[in-house]
Amino acid sequence: MVPDQPCVVILSGPALRRTMTRLASQVLEAAHDSSQLLLLGIPSRGVPLAKVLAEELGHLAGQVIEAGSLDPTFHRDDLRTVPTRLPQATVLPVPVDGREVVLVDDVLFTGRTARAALDALLAWGNPRTVRLLVMVDRGHRELPLQADFVGRNVPTRRREFIRLYLRPTDPEEGVVLLPAAPSP
Repeated sequence: MVPDQPCVVILSGPALRRTMTRLASQVLEAAHDSSQLLLLGIPSRGVPLAKVLAEELGHLAGQVIEAGSLDPTFHRDDLRTVPTRLPQATVLPVPVDGREVVLVDDVLFTGRTARAALDALLAWGNPRTVRLLVMVDRGHRELPLQADFVGRNVPTRRREFIRLYLRPTDPEEGVVLLPAAPSP
């Protein structure tokens, strides 16, 4: 889990697992009908996080909870000013119409990715509700958005970077704060 540069551990592996269990419980408590839940991860780290949370939710609810991915790249309002990654496929295991959708991302920063994800989601259909779950809310909002479910609030400097490590994508688990954005 520890990167090649100095970092501060925000959540250890066991603390991350406890946080995911808490978040899953909160999502389940807020759901009107758990059979209608659909978790959609926002690439890149929100996708494996959504899968792990769907498994935890399924365990708590006693039923399969659907999980997929939603790439908001082409709905961003800052494509010309912010470097972005290559778009990934949107994977919707079921139609979004009438579903209780939870958008899942690793970090909430300016709010622009969450806004773009909402636009992308509404292009696919009309969900009953849409909520936002993030592992870390680091502040610095540029848009009036707030997550419904937050693993940890971590005030940061703009140049700092939060990284989520999660199995099976990574060999170890945890959340770290890096002093500056890592090199590609």
